[in-house]
Amino acid sequence: VFLDWKELMRVYKFKFPDLGTKLKLRDVNGNKYEKVVNTGPETLNHVRDLFCFCSFTSLRYSDMANLKRSNVFPDHILITTQKTSDMLKIELNDYALAILDKYRDQKFPNNKALPVLSNQRMNEYIKEMGEICSLNTPETVTYYIGNKRYDEIHPKWALLGTHTGRRTFITS
Repeated sequence: VFLDWKELMRVYKFKFPDLGTKLKLRDVNGNKYEKVVNTGPETLNHVRDLFCFCSFTSLRYSDMANLKRSNVFPDHILITTQKTSDMLKIELNDYALAILDKYRDQKFPNNKALPVLSNQRMNEYIKEMGEICSLNTPETVTYYIGNKRYDEIHPKWALLGTHTGRRTFITS
């Protein structure tokens, strides 16, 4: 699962409502339902920024979470990836630069460049973010048990996770 450019821009520009706000949303079949926002806008803004940063830079969650201010330069980042130990120079586009600039004057533990949450929490919040942003395009998940095929339809937001950002970069 990945976001197309229009969906990514919807998430990037979205103004999250206050905690407890009741939203009127639509499911994959177009039926209306109501959702109460369970997470505050500050947390959802952090999650959105981290997700979008991965989408704009191709970074895996682990590499984004380990990104230190010393890895950040005016137009690129230098990072040694956790998975492959490769040293990468990644050019930064205006969107990634804007996200880094947003957190420039804030202090984070271990001189991190971004306000990192745990991978598990990020995955939970990314789904809520996607639902609030109405990323409800039907997505089919196919799996097999033995030789029997099963197809399940889910709204896109229910399938989002931290790795969706990397896949979004690759397909955009």
